Amino acid sequence: MGYFSFKTQDTDKSICNKDSQQATFKVIMTDDKGNQYTEKDYKGYGEFGGKYFYELLAEMNGKKTRDEGIGLVFFKEDYISPSLSEDGAYYNGEAPKICEFQGCLYDVK
Repeated sequence: MGYFSFKTQDTDKSICNKDSQQATFKVIMTDDKGNQYTEKDYKGYGEFGGKYFYELLAEMNGKKTRDEGIGLVFFKEDYISPSLSEDGAYYNGEAPKICEFQGCLYDVK
């Protein structure tokens, strides 16, 4: 499995992983019930504070597995999403943007 990442919904910052040349920062994943999972050292595989993003997405939509969560997104089904932010807010089920740099492949000048 390769790296992947998102952008924060409050600041639009790329959530970089610990193996990139960028400094990691605190990201809070929040679900529709107000539960929060805080990650300070993102590793690049979708886990925030011990909970996988697509697993939480699946649970929020009445599914059971991470693969089912990925399927909701991949097949563009209607779903509600966890939020990813620095401020911990819940963004009404709107999905965070995918990071085009995968959290590690930044242009280095």
